[in-house]
Amino acid sequence: MRPMISGRLRTWAAAGTALVVLAGAAAAGSPAAAHGDDLGPAIEAIMHKPSYEHAQWGVLETDPESGQVIHSRFANQFFVPGSTVKLVTLSTAWHALGPNHRFTTPVMATGTRTGSTLHGNLALVAQGDLTMGGRTKPDGSVAYTDIDHTEAALPGATLTPENPLAGINQIARQIRKSGITRVDGNVIIDPRLFTPPALDPQPTPLILNDNLIDLLTTPTTPGQRAKLFWRPQVAPYQVTSSVRTVSSGGTTSINVTASPDGTRIRLSGTIAAGSQPQLRISNIKDPNAFGRTALIEALARAGVTVTAPPTGPNPQNQLPASYRHDPRVAAYVSPPYSQYAKLILKVSHNLGANLALCNMAVSRGSKNCFDAFPIEHDFLTNVAHIDPTQFQLADGRGGTPGERVTPKGLVEILTYWLHTPDAKAFRRLLPILGVDGSNGISCKTNCPAKGKVFAKPGTILSGDELNQQIGVGAQNEAGYLRTNDGRLLTFFVGVNGASSPDLQTFLSIFNDVNQVTALLQEEASAHG
Repeated sequence: MRPMISGRLRTWAAAGTALVVLAGAAAAGSPAAAHGDDLGPAIEAIMHKPSYEHAQWGVLETDPESGQVIHSRFANQFFVPGSTVKLVTLSTAWHALGPNHRFTTPVMATGTRTGSTLHGNLALVAQGDLTMGGRTKPDGSVAYTDIDHTEAALPGATLTPENPLAGINQIARQIRKSGITRVDGNVIIDPRLFTPPALDPQPTPLILNDNLIDLLTTPTTPGQRAKLFWRPQVAPYQVTSSVRTVSSGGTTSINVTASPDGTRIRLSGTIAAGSQPQLRISNIKDPNAFGRTALIEALARAGVTVTAPPTGPNPQNQLPASYRHDPRVAAYVSPPYSQYAKLILKVSHNLGANLALCNMAVSRGSKNCFDAFPIEHDFLTNVAHIDPTQFQLADGRGGTPGERVTPKGLVEILTYWLHTPDAKAFRRLLPILGVDGSNGISCKTNCPAKGKVFAKPGTILSGDELNQQIGVGAQNEAGYLRTNDGRLLTFFVGVNGASSPDLQTFLSIFNDVNQVTALLQEEASAHG
């Protein structure tokens, strides 16, 4: 495969891209009934493009009020789900944790106090908070962009304006307000909440900035070095760049390399004058050491001196068995979990979806994140009353090769939501066609369905080395169609096994699937 394609796919995979879709509607009778493959000439023309010669499309559209199956194609067959798995994960997490659940991350002071000096250690006890204040807006909601920084390999990925260290800074100010001005000891991250699972991306008890360093390159004038902005700036991380600006219309190609421990990051390549800033990311390899240093530096800014060296490994072995007799000197309280669910579903936040498994396991007293799967099984079986064998799942995000779902199973989840008090709130968590989230980039103009399709996309891409192209394992959409007269229909539209010569051309497949959903919405409105 061409190095650029292969490299960008690896970058995308490392960033955790697996856009996912779920569909909904528990229809009475067999989804194989009603209208068969009569999808109309416009939809059939899309499905018979050359890119789909060897692909398989799946469609299920139902009216949850009447139980009517409007369209059905392979609705009972397994499809590669991509991020539609997140609908299962987040539906279960919403039920297990509750939409109003907040994560409280305390800092405990161990040892003794003499005036304003603590003779001992400060321990930040990580609680599995996805953002630690790094995306919280003044109104308490969580910020996101349509293409998240975690998807930095995609064109248009941007940063939110919030400070990724906001929660850490708040904690440091609270510690100073508690009367401590000197710590004659250490600062330690307590990560014992759960064992980080072998998932990609790997959730950890403490997460700052999605465990990523952001690297934003802005062109200057041709022949000059490009401007670099990076965050969060925490020792001992250092970033250097030799990216140069080339003439307008020239090649934009930026490569990122890092030392084995991730603390020395280098950017190289070119960026065209007049082009948009280019975002790249680099992984934080040791979140606990990073968080420890970030807190020590924040304490210094708040007027608290720590005698221990600010950089180096996190001294977890110095943690006490419990904090029964130790005072809490600070705590960061997260936004409600409904805000995190919105972030995860709007931008297909893979780390957050995998973390949701750990959050659920912890809520039941387990440190093993995979203990979330019995919780999901119970939710599907006894709460949503859905046959769990319609799903084959191994993570929270939808990035494991062997995972499968049926369109019918996904539609049944979405139908379940329509019979809950949170039906409207859940629907608004999904990307809205032409408006926001992952689907905000489609259906922008001359699109009657704009703002009327609420759905989760799911994407799985891989390198086809044999044919020097991209294999599109899955591109799915699933969710709700709102007709012009206000009715809600549930649907799944997906294609498995397509191909694309490059990432830019792949976006046409993404748009094709969204175009099918838009046509279904227009048809349903016309026949209402």
